[in-house]
Amino acid sequence: MISFILPAHNEARLLGATLQALQRAACTLPVPFEVIVVDDASSDDTAHIARAHGAQTVGVEHRHIAATRNAGADAAQGEWLCFVDADTHVDAAVLGAAVAALQDGAAGGGAAARLLGPLRWYERLGMALFVYIFRFTRIAPGCFIFCTRSAFDAVGGFDTTLYAAEDIALSRALARHGRFVILREAVHTSPRKLRTHGLGEHLRLLWTLLWHRRSMLTSRKHLDLWYGQRRSEDDHKL
Repeated sequence: MISFILPAHNEARLLGATLQALQRAACTLPVPFEVIVVDDASSDDTAHIARAHGAQTVGVEHRHIAATRNAGADAAQGEWLCFVDADTHVDAAVLGAAVAALQDGAAGGGAAARLLGPLRWYERLGMALFVYIFRFTRIAPGCFIFCTRSAFDAVGGFDTTLYAAEDIALSRALARHGRFVILREAVHTSPRKLRTHGLGEHLRLLWTLLWHRRSMLTSRKHLDLWYGQRRSEDDHKL
């Protein structure tokens, strides 16, 4: 069985469409599946929407993405784990490729990520660059990561000393443990991080990260990109 794990904090606006796309795609798989939404301290209808779409819900109060993802893994029953962000749509092609990779002995992997909706030229350029970097470095974007349960347990799951970049740390740990693949197929994710934080904010974040390095990632202090309350009104749907 494959367990789909979705961390969610106040994701009522986007979660329903994400779950619909995921369940359509998962129903084409040759293996059974379960869907787990980890509701992390939401104040909206996230949990209600998850249950209305047939997902199992796990409630936590972490506001810590690595710990929230691990809570979902703890509740999962599958031999394979797949972590999907609440604003990310997957289709049958990418799930089929992920299952094929796991059946072929991969310890884990990820997929290319494309943004939903019409994009500005610099957004298209930036995403193309990020896709190349992720593929070259064998790092999975955090919106879609899959692995075997045994590999996940062997590397200790997501690193809870990190409040961000936990996806990079897990990718590297899984790659050291076994074969880690980046699929040719792509998932589609919301551009809201780009739309709610301007270019200047992204550049300041990058400079701060280069200056402080890992120490910056061990608290939420400089991580509004992930933990801030702003949300774009320019979210897109498939």
